[in-house]
Amino acid sequence: MPLAIVTGSGGLIGSESVAHFVEAGFDVLGVENDMRAYFFGPSASTKPQTQRLVETYPENFRSFELEIRDAEAVDRLVREHAAGLELVIHAAAQPSHDWAATEPFTDFTINANGTLHLLEALRRHKPEATFVFCSTNKVYGDRPNFLPLVELHTRLELPEGHEYYDCIPISMPIDRSLHSLFGVSKASADLLVQEYGRYFGIPTVCFRGGCLTGPNHAGARLHGFLSYLMRCTVTGEHYTVYGYDGKQVRDNIHSADLVRAFAAFHAEPRVAAVYNIGGGRDSNCSMLEAIELCEQIAGRELNWDLGDAPRIGDHRWWISDLAEFRRDYPGWRLTHGIEEILREIHAQNVESWGVAV
Repeated sequence: MPLAIVTGSGGLIGSESVAHFVEAGFDVLGVENDMRAYFFGPSASTKPQTQRLVETYPENFRSFELEIRDAEAVDRLVREHAAGLELVIHAAAQPSHDWAATEPFTDFTINANGTLHLLEALRRHKPEATFVFCSTNKVYGDRPNFLPLVELHTRLELPEGHEYYDCIPISMPIDRSLHSLFGVSKASADLLVQEYGRYFGIPTVCFRGGCLTGPNHAGARLHGFLSYLMRCTVTGEHYTVYGYDGKQVRDNIHSADLVRAFAAFHAEPRVAAVYNIGGGRDSNCSMLEAIELCEQIAGRELNWDLGDAPRIGDHRWWISDLAEFRRDYPGWRLTHGIEEILREIHAQNVESWGVAV
């Protein structure tokens, strides 16, 4: 049986990857140490997801409480399982734009050093295995904020004649922009992944994601936009929109659609591939539009206000160009839109969240 290693296996993308590849006939080793609880508090813990996966797939999934900042432990895991190893999905990260500034060393050593440890272990022991890296659109820094956006009733938008109107491609430069410390640590990892592909011939790919979402997301104030927004709508928790009058635009991709992109790449891997990935023009919304949808689905109003200052380096408008990935993998397509994603998040979580009185 082929073997896959999934880091961050209790998180949104990691848990989706475990389920997908076990059901596709893989044995899967998960790497998870519940750092999300440290970053965002107990409500963001990945332990419930890890336990669910262990119980659902007792024969084909094993979870290792391993720290990716521990180079020796990472090397040992890869070395001991190299014989059957075909695929590594690296979804472990410090994922918050804001949290990174509170502990820069923690953020950088997880996101950059941890990625280096995995790549080097793979180079030493199984360089032909596919390496899939969950990168981010934050590698472009705040360069998208200099696009000539026009203000509409519920969103910011590009003029139709603009070269990026259909979506932002990977040709957008990443230099001379304000990234946030999170963006820098992820850009460092992104470049390492590309370099190990080009220099050592390892089949690697960087998926520079927009907003990654889905019903398994343990949304928190600093991470997990749609999940946390719906949770606040359901529970009555207060929500703050940071800047841009709530008209900032994000594209959103369901975790299942993203993991199917991983599978498509693994079936026909390339060396040092890079793709922007997200909902594209098919699945995007502004904050105001997302709030309205959450209120319609939950049947209650969100308790929210507008903060004057945007987050440092945050995007005013981001829609991913999917054309390159669709060209290289024409069998892949999006299956979830914004409303469908939000309805799924609500249906799966409303009972556990409870309803405010």
